[in-house]
Parts: sequence; structure tokens; C-alpha cells
Amino acid sequence: MRQKAPARIAIYGFDNALASAITGAVDLFAQAGVTWQKIHHVTPSPVFSVELLSTTGAPVRCVNGITLHTDARLDARQPPDVLLIPTIGGNIDEVLSQQQSLLPILRTFHEQGVDIAANCTGVFLLAAAGILDGKSATTHWGFANEFKVRFPQVNLNSDKLHTYEENVFCAGGGMAWFDLALLLIERYAGADVARQTAKAHVLDLPRLNQSLYAGSRREQSHHDEIIKQAQRYMADNIKLRLSVDALASRVNLTPRTFNRRFKAATGQTPGHYLQSLRIDHARKLLENQKWTIEQILSEVGYDDPSTFSRLFKKRTGYSPSLYRTKFTTFVQC
Repeated sequence: MRQKAPARIAIYGFDNALASAITGAVDLFAQAGVTWQKIHHVTPSPVFSVELLSTTGAPVRCVNGITLHTDARLDARQPPDVLLIPTIGGNIDEVLSQQQSLLPILRTFHEQGVDIAANCTGVFLLAAAGILDGKSATTHWGFANEFKVRFPQVNLNSDKLHTYEENVFCAGGGMAWFDLALLLIERYAGADVARQTAKAHVLDLPRLNQSLYAGSRREQSHHDEIIKQAQRYMADNIKLRLSVDALASRVNLTPRTFNRRFKAATGQTPGHYLQSLRIDHARKLLENQKWTIEQILSEVGYDDPSTFSRLFKKRTGYSPSLYRTKFTTFVQC
């Protein structure tokens, strides 16, 4: 039986990219269908033919000072099966300015049906090309506000670790490239090969979201002092039953005005924001305290274990008990 030809994947290199998001992805893609097979003494069957390309074919100097030599230049007339854009490790404005020649190529590849993927802040380049307009996307949680301001036409969901719409893939945190790579390996070679690759390289299979890595960093970078006052009160009284009416009254606003100003300032409704605060506080307690789940529920203002578990899993990707097992910082006796 004739072996299927490897899919061609092009990884795009540029100055001030994050080196590990390039070299790590090169390794993982190149070893898909190879490492597991070698371990089990089976004939390797590479999934991808991997190339590192740049705008001109010249070497690229990554943000950590490492210089990477490329295989060729990125040519709009030679579309790969997959194009991967790594993390921007340096100043985003500078990289966007330097990579203007990439944007029409991205648009051309998108129209041709090339699978285009970007990791972390590399998603800014996809958005700048306009290929994320009206689509779901994610990026690193620490740059979510900046992304929303720059690209309001994109449906950003920074809680998600990865998104996929049409032929465009996005991944969140800086090291989420391996989640993205495993998803693409599954797309091209199936779930079994993706699992084998993950096991061979001692990786978790793709995770659900990145909100659990954001800590309790509830953004207060806006300038609405009234809403900041409400946010502080919510954080200090997380155990209480806090209604929108009560919160609005506390800052001398009508409920309607409070809702509107809160969402304009934070990007969230008061209810969703409070829910996020509670789940984040519960995470910290699960990581650092030996309390029972019932004690934690009481501390964060929930009284229904099933509701809490459902919301917790939706936000972190784990049940409370599994989260504690995976992320606890104390030694369980």
C-alpha cells in the first residue's frame, strides 16, 4: 500500500519571535508519526514535511537573541497545507509594522483554503490581515484588552486556550503552541497519532482553556472610578449574595445605568464578573487549603455543589477535585 505523502507545513519566522514557539513546533510536527513508531520498532510514517520560512529567506533573530536560519522565503505562489505564525516575543507595534508584507500573503492563503494557525500574540498578525473579522479567536489573556481595542471586529474569547473557525486556528498562552500542534496533528493524521505523539513527548492532550492560568487578574485598567469602587466591593464581599440592584444602589446608579457602565468598563456583565471572581477565589483555596468542597462553596458564595462544579469546570476545564489533584501546592497526607 502506497504511503500517503506528508502534508507541507510552513512555520513563519520573523525578528523578535518567541524562539521556543518556532523550534518546539518544528520538533513536534517533524516527529509526528516518527517518535512513537521508533519507540515501538515500527516503520516511521511522518505526518508533515516541515519548513521554516521568512519574508525574504534571510535568517531571523528571535527575542532571546538566538538566530535561526530559514529554508526559503514565504512565497504567495507556493501555498503550504498549513502555515503557522509563532508568538510575538518583542514589541507588538514594531513587529506589526515590520510584517506588513506578510498580511496580503495571509489573505491570499486564507482565500485559497490554507490552514492558517497562530499562537499567542501571533494572533495579532492574523487580525491585522483581516482574516479574523467576524470570527472567534483567542490570544494570551494578558494581551486580551489590547487586542479588543485594536480589533473590535474580532469575536475574542480569551478564556479559551484555542479556537477554530473555517480554516483559521488560534491558540492562547505563550506555550500553547503544543496544544495547537497536537490539534493540527489530529486534523491531518487522526486522534490516534495525536495521542501517540503526546505520549511520546510526555505532553498532556490539548487542554480546554487558559483562564486557570490567568489567576485572579480581574482587569481594572479602565478609568471609570465608580465601577472600580463596585469591583473592589465585590472582591471584598465575595461570600455575600450580591444583586445588581444592590450593587447599583451602593454606587448611586440605576440598575440599567450600572449594567451599561460596568460592561463598557470591564467587557463583562456584573454577574459574569462576580462569577469569575468566585471561581478564581475557589481555585486559590483548592490550591492552598485542605478545606472540603462544602467549606470552599460557603467561602465563595455558592450553596449548590452541582452548580458550582458545572461553572468551575466550564471556566477551568477541570472538576474541582481534579483541579485540586493537578494544581495543589500542599502535600496531602
